[in-house]
Amino acid sequence: MKVLEKISDYAGKYMAIIALLVAIIALAFPGPVSSVIKTSYVNILLGIVMFGMGMTLTLGDFKVVFTKPKAVISGIFAQFIIMPGLAFLLVTIFQLPPELAVGVILVGCCPGGTSSNVMTYLAKGDVALSVGMTACTTIMAPIVTPLLVLLIAGQTVDVAVLDMFISIVQVVLLPIALGFIINKLFEKIAQKFAKILPLISVIAISLIIMAVVAANAKSLMSVGLLIIVVVMLHNVLGYALGYSAGRLLGLTKAQRRTLSIEVGMQNSGLATSLATVHFATMPLAAVPGAVFSVWHNISGAIYANILARSAGDDSTVAAEEENNTQPEKDDAQA
Repeated sequence: MKVLEKISDYAGKYMAIIALLVAIIALAFPGPVSSVIKTSYVNILLGIVMFGMGMTLTLGDFKVVFTKPKAVISGIFAQFIIMPGLAFLLVTIFQLPPELAVGVILVGCCPGGTSSNVMTYLAKGDVALSVGMTACTTIMAPIVTPLLVLLIAGQTVDVAVLDMFISIVQVVLLPIALGFIINKLFEKIAQKFAKILPLISVIAISLIIMAVVAANAKSLMSVGLLIIVVVMLHNVLGYALGYSAGRLLGLTKAQRRTLSIEVGMQNSGLATSLATVHFATMPLAAVPGAVFSVWHNISGAIYANILARSAGDDSTVAAEEENNTQPEKDDAQA
């Protein structure tokens, strides 16, 4: 068990590198990969990731909704306004074909990704707020995500809102609920099992990436550069606007870092799953989600490191300001 825990720890730390490597392997050997890992497995694999998320949740994770309501509500609105809005702007500016446009819009309309919690920790952000925001936006996803997709892409493609709602409940809410219940009923066993959950999640996400990349390898070679640019802009602008929104709303610096990461990092696995199931006649619709899965793990690790360094600078400045005001307080008392 200890060996698995160490492997799990390494897998979590180097998720960005793993995601990039598996994508390259799938692109280089699409035939063999597709014969082993089929796109029909995507829903099952995503369900495993969501089950793992449920296993880590407790009722205490939702207390942040009541202790920091302003930050949570701000984060929810930012999540479901900024990323869908950016998706619409990007597909319009770059004049993406319907297949790719739908994929980018799906990514933008999905809730925050589970890896955002890890990145928030690395960035010295508010981890409790991150977990609470991810949980809240994920629970809201069955209703909000299909309606947003309908609003943005409904005039271009047929959007089956009810079917999409059912899919999200099946592959997201039910596995999370099951994991949550098991964690509640068998807490000690769940805590031991939780130590290897990062490894399971990394394997599942890697397989999703490989399945989609391999299935669309030929198409990726022709539109790869364009979609990579769009995905990178979507993600990076999400970070920037998320942080700006936190500043505008008067959140603390730790909360701004959290909001930035939560907004910029999406549940791209869900976007890939929805594209695979509901836009099967548009194979390329699953590509943006797969590319986002690779890229946001790379950018998230880099960005978290930058934010962590700035967090040190922030604390130093705050300490200096406090020291500078101390004599004034002493004079006032005198």
